[in-house]
Amino acid sequence: MQKKLQHGIIIECIQGDISNQPDIEAIVNAANAELRIGSGVAGAIHYAAGPGLEEECRALAPIRPGQAVISGAHLLPNKHVIHVLGPVYGRDDPADELLSNCYRNALHLAEQFGLASLAFPAISTGAFGFPMEPAARIAFTTIINEAGHLTKIRLIRFVLYNGNDRALHARVLDELLA
Repeated sequence: MQKKLQHGIIIECIQGDISNQPDIEAIVNAANAELRIGSGVAGAIHYAAGPGLEEECRALAPIRPGQAVISGAHLLPNKHVIHVLGPVYGRDDPADELLSNCYRNALHLAEQFGLASLAFPAISTGAFGFPMEPAARIAFTTIINEAGHLTKIRLIRFVLYNGNDRALHARVLDELLA
């Protein structure tokens, strides 16, 4: 596990399943525009949360790239799920700015709801095709830039599905906070 401290906030990278983070108040869903069951992260979260999540999300959809909305967590061990729509690489422009907005807007929602801990996946890097290393740089740069304005959040966890992605995120975090 990789841990760094920025403005009193722990930023960590672990390998694991985002739908199984019982010590985290809110997890972030790399959602589709309609906030429905999908593949990858969205599928894992929806299956673990049960049908109530998709039902609640109907009223919140559709969302646009970069936007974030919050719902209950249903059968997940968390209080909330923050849903973001990442950009499709090569289609939604400016992709870097839209991806940064996903992280920024999720952080702002977590603050608004008084949440102390938040877990992110690598947004847009699966089916949406964003290259992993640039996506990690955008994610951590956004979080580092926002950290000084956060008063509630004390723990930000990146949950990566495989060891290579975790190692890449840990290296990028080390470089940015060296």
